[in-house]
Amino acid sequence: MRLLIDGAMVWDGTGALPFPGKVLVEGERITAIAPQSETVASNGAERLDAAGKFLMPGMVEGHAHLSFVDTPRGTYLGEIAPEDHALLTMDAARKLLGAGFTSACSAAAAKIRLDVAVRDAIDKGMIDGPRLLAASPELTVTGGLGDGRRLHLHQDSFGVAVDGPDEVRRMARLCLREGVDMIKLNISGELGTDSAPSIAAMMTDAEVAAGVEAAHTAGRRAAAHCRASDAVKRALRHGVDVIYHCDYADEEALDLLEAAKARIFTGPAIGLTVSRLESLRGDNTATGRRWLERMTPQFEATCRVHHEMRKRGIRVVVGGDYGFAANPQGTNARDLEHFVTHFGFSPSEALQAATRTGGEVMTRGHELGLVKPGYLADLLLVDGDPLKDVRVLQDKKRFAFIMKDGVRYVPCEGAPHVRRLH
Repeated sequence: MRLLIDGAMVWDGTGALPFPGKVLVEGERITAIAPQSETVASNGAERLDAAGKFLMPGMVEGHAHLSFVDTPRGTYLGEIAPEDHALLTMDAARKLLGAGFTSACSAAAAKIRLDVAVRDAIDKGMIDGPRLLAASPELTVTGGLGDGRRLHLHQDSFGVAVDGPDEVRRMARLCLREGVDMIKLNISGELGTDSAPSIAAMMTDAEVAAGVEAAHTAGRRAAAHCRASDAVKRALRHGVDVIYHCDYADEEALDLLEAAKARIFTGPAIGLTVSRLESLRGDNTATGRRWLERMTPQFEATCRVHHEMRKRGIRVVVGGDYGFAANPQGTNARDLEHFVTHFGFSPSEALQAATRTGGEVMTRGHELGLVKPGYLADLLLVDGDPLKDVRVLQDKKRFAFIMKDGVRYVPCEGAPHVRRLH
């Protein structure tokens, strides 16, 4: 297949200004880019008139939870039968592609092989979805985030409780054996986990070291849930590759993140927090007021930290814990608006986080996140200018097409999915 996209405003993902131009796609790759005034050798190529539209790289979801199927609570994920859960995860993958995300870096699966099975099905062309880096479930400690058990009742959740370095190592190796690309460690706690608060680093140095060592020995990566400042430092000390949240990072932690910025990625995953705060507006119940009082300081801390990360040039990916009832799958493009509204990013900087930085986190070398010859043809053709208003990307009707590996998709009318153009 050869396709000449002619006359679009081309934004290449580097932060340079867009220009009127043409892009030639051959097979799964971009082979030529030129200003509109120049000629591209395109004999035999289909010509697509893209005048008046905006061409940009496909977006990358940097904190994906495809198997978190708009769950009302964590233990609901343990109640779903594996067969049903696999189908629902496939559905979430289609929704994410339909939202303009052509790649996804998973931040945890709800069951060990869910990400792996869906990743492989996408790679084989059996289902439509973004290319996926598959993650393990969240390895946590007893009483930590994701441990849904009680003394009187065993309940599976999105976490697997492991205590001590030997248990962490064994479970990490099991997940690696089953094909995951990333081991996820819950080093700190969370607001909704009373036995493990978000300001506490629950997983020990030895436990973190064991999980990272298992991943790196197998040539894979490690990611970590780190709200507490000590959790961020622990992750950095032991070589974690992707550090999520970092809400309470102090000056020392920020200095360490900056020193390691050529190696690590971060992601605030603020989408769920914003959605929950929005839902609490006008809630004058005692429970609503209590949650607002607990969540607001963490939200403010996140904003302070990510304003500072932006200034220091620390690599930040978009992705906001989508897949909960308050933050459903397919609404992921809201994160770009959050970066602009709450973190002080310009629209161009937010788009770069969603494209160029996202391409770097996907470990595909020089293949993703830019409109550049030799790169994979992951492209969005948009009716509107997201450099003026990033909210344009939240409207799926604005996508003239979504392209992944040179294959075009268009949004389905009245549905959150896409259909492939042959």
